[in-house]
Amino acid sequence: MASPSTRIDGGRDKDSDNSGSMREKLSVLIVDGDVLECRVHEMLISELKVAKEVQTEMATNKEALDLHLSGPSFDIILIDIDSPIMDGPEVTEKLRANGVQSMIVGLTSQNADADKAAFMATGLDECLEKPLTVEKIKSLVETLEKDN
Repeated sequence: MASPSTRIDGGRDKDSDNSGSMREKLSVLIVDGDVLECRVHEMLISELKVAKEVQTEMATNKEALDLHLSGPSFDIILIDIDSPIMDGPEVTEKLRANGVQSMIVGLTSQNADADKAAFMATGLDECLEKPLTVEKIKSLVETLEKDN
């Protein structure tokens, strides 16, 4: 399911500096077996206007692991807890075991605290309930900015 990267320039002239505290680039890997959910998340990210350039890529859980092991890195990885091949917790553990330092955010439609706690224990930075919203994504970007 891996898709080519989508680059969104936010309708701004890259040479003009009216960005204030806007970062130059934000790269996000969206990991979900549901293509429609990936597209919705991609649209939400593009609406934020938190960076002059936003680059998103979509992948299944196994593809995300293969992608990172081949070299690319991302600022934020949004990863669904469920997947038919390899689940989110397993991929998260493997990404962390391979030294991935990106902010990894688990996404789940399950609201059981035990499930979220178990997912967090695999190396997540955050675990959010679906549906993802612009406010939730903006909060992640703000946390990323504070940590950098």
